[in-house]
Amino acid sequence: MTTPPQRRAGPKRALSEELRAELVHVPATADCDRLAELSGLFHTAGRLHLRGGGKVSVHLDLADPGVARRAFELLRRLGATSELRTYRQRSFGRPSRYQVHVDAAEGSHDVLRAAGVVGRRLTPLARPPRDVVRRSCCRRAYLRGALLGAGSLTGPPAPHLEIRFGEAAGAEFVVELAGREALTLRALDRARHAVAYAKGAAEIEGILAAAGATDSVLVLEERAVLAATRSRANRLANADHANLVRATGAAHRQLHAARALERSGALAMLPSAVREAAELRLRHPSLSLRELAPKCRPPVTKAALHRRLRRVIELAERADGAATSEELLHPPLSGDPKAVNT
Repeated sequence: MTTPPQRRAGPKRALSEELRAELVHVPATADCDRLAELSGLFHTAGRLHLRGGGKVSVHLDLADPGVARRAFELLRRLGATSELRTYRQRSFGRPSRYQVHVDAAEGSHDVLRAAGVVGRRLTPLARPPRDVVRRSCCRRAYLRGALLGAGSLTGPPAPHLEIRFGEAAGAEFVVELAGREALTLRALDRARHAVAYAKGAAEIEGILAAAGATDSVLVLEERAVLAATRSRANRLANADHANLVRATGAAHRQLHAARALERSGALAMLPSAVREAAELRLRHPSLSLRELAPKCRPPVTKAALHRRLRRVIELAERADGAATSEELLHPPLSGDPKAVNT
């Protein structure tokens, strides 16, 4: 069994490119697998043109040179003659495109008929005959060819796999094909083309594994773990930031109230527990309640210290004659000896 070459370090490629780079190295050892893979390629990326004299021109139009070489080799092994050509697109940065032109000789057309690409009179077929995908290995090879021809893959946090077809019949056929392998694909007919697609990591990984892209399955799982870890870290960071903002704001209000009571001389007349809480806040303006509570004598809980400092704020507001919504929500605790003396 041949193994794909080691990936060189370089710019990070899109998942679709990594998928194609792996699939072109999956061995197709039997002629039935080669025919099925060619069928998937031509039903997604094939073009057919009528020429003069009743002749028909059939070619593949591909974005990846590796896929073009793979198609050329499959045709050669099946006895068909083909030619590789390249051109530049007129838009989108003028990237190079690659074409595999099948020779007009009868022997080459026989290969296309056997693959279910064209009929007896060289008319295009929207879906291949069942004989082409009769075996499980052939159905998986057809999926591989379709992914090579027009497959796209995006990773987490919203993984999505789709295969594009020119007609709805092609998308429906590959959905049916996947179902026979206990795999899940769905068909969608859009305005100018149709797609067979899968959403969710489990469904996508099943399709990729069936096509032979085991490395891509591992990459998808790795990216899913990284995305989940990054999302959790962001949530925790946001929560910590929000808690820090709330704690800082509360400490500032407590400090302002303690200073106001100190300036007015009311601080010395407070109950001992409340006065201690205010003095601690004056001495340690930046400490959290969790850090400040053990400094009380005797140490108190965070909740008890919070009640005492809330009383400091309320007394400062009443001393200034400025009742606030906070005071209305939390009335004075003079009737609650536990709040003052704990």
